[in-house]
Formats: sequence, C-alpha cells, structure tokens
Amino acid sequence: MDGPPDGEPVILLHGFPENSRQWTAHVAALAEAGYRAVAVDQRGYSPGARPAEVEAYRMPHLVQDVLNVADALGADRFHLVGHDWGGSVAWCTAFTSPERVATLTSFSTPHPRAFADAVREGAQAVPDYHRTFTPDGAEAMLRDDLTWIRDALGSAIPAEHVQEYVRRLSHPEALKAVLSWFAAKDPADVAIGPIGVPSLYVWSDGDPVVRRRTADLTAKWVTSPYRFVALEGIGHWISEEAPELTSRLVVEHVRGS
Repeated sequence: MDGPPDGEPVILLHGFPENSRQWTAHVAALAEAGYRAVAVDQRGYSPGARPAEVEAYRMPHLVQDVLNVADALGADRFHLVGHDWGGSVAWCTAFTSPERVATLTSFSTPHPRAFADAVREGAQAVPDYHRTFTPDGAEAMLRDDLTWIRDALGSAIPAEHVQEYVRRLSHPEALKAVLSWFAAKDPADVAIGPIGVPSLYVWSDGDPVVRRRTADLTAKWVTSPYRFVALEGIGHWISEEAPELTSRLVVEHVRGS
C-alpha cells in the first residue's frame, strides 16, 4: 500500500502464480500520481487467508474479498486492476458491483464471455492445465521443484520476483490453496453480462493462451467507454515484462475517469 490516505483507492489483483509483488512498479507510479494504491495477496496466497475447502475459491467468494478490502479502506468507490486470475475477478466484480467500481483495467484476461465465445467459434483453445491443476497435484509439482511454474515464468521477469513466487508456493498448503482456484472454476460463476464501467483491456501478442480473436471479442461485452491496447513482443506477464509502459497505461486510465 502506498499513496496519500485521501487519494482515490486503486485495488490491484495479481494472477497465478504471482502475488502482490507483481504490482511493485504500478503501486509506486499510482502513489506518485496521487492515488492510494493497494496490492493485495488474494485468497490462498497468504497463511492468514487460506481456506482448505475447494468450494471456498469459487468466484463469488473472490469477488466478495475485493469488496471487503474496499470496505476496510472505507472506499465506497475504487479503481480496479487485475491480471490473469486477478483479471477474471476484476471483470466479475465490475459486473456485479458497477456502482462501486470507478474504472476497470485487465491485463491479459479478456471478458469471460468473450473467451467462451471464441471457444465456441473454434478460435480459442482451453489450456490443458485449466482442467488438470487440482490440489491433489500439489505434491507432484513440489517433487518436481515447481518446474512448471519456473518454466512458465521464464526469464522475462525479474529473477528475484520468480524466486519470491516460488518460495511462497513451496509449501504444500500454499500450493494446494492456489491450485484450488482452478479446481473451483465453474462456468456459471463467470456467465456475466456486459460491463458498464470505463474499461481498459491490455493484451499482448506473445501470450501463449489468449488469441487475438478472443481479445477482439471483448469489445462486444463492454458498453461503457472502452480502450483496447495490443502490445507487440510481450508475453503473458505483461505488467512485469513492461512495468513502465503498463504503469503509465493504468495511471492514464484512472485519470481519464
């Protein structure tokens, strides 16, 4: 958390397998611009908020976590930024509570219905790990020294960040909890409608999962002012691969509201 106590609040939601450290550059940029930037470790990523039941990681609970953070800040309205799973939570929060979300920014993650539309068209595949990541697989991943996570993060983001993410997930309870996000996934939880708050969607052509057609379809699901930015030569980890550029995009977006 950084920025003036009376600044407009901006809540930032990380993705898998990152944590709040993902937003270091963005918190600093937002604070310098006069906003109260709050990057949280989402459910399962810290010992103090780690339910054991898979059901506890259903989307309605994740959305309520965001609203609870806003309530704790005393914020009736707030700006919301998310990446990867955090982007999914951000889209759903903006849909269910538009009166509270001043602006929405999503990195990598399209509107959930755009993803579903593209899958039906045959333009988008569902990654195998979305189906196979379960808490029961945590022990095998740990025996493999979290190689999948290390390889997925690659060398495009700071090595100290990779080390931190791996360290935080190198405990069975922690890894089981974050894998519960995948196990708890239910299409009914993300069957949301159009978004009615000013929205920025940033996609990158090096993302191995989200196809351009999927990204383009997101515009169909936003009825408020909408901006789409396509980055070239950037992979999935947009906020960490291009921290200065993406920080500037976030500040511009929240200022424009």
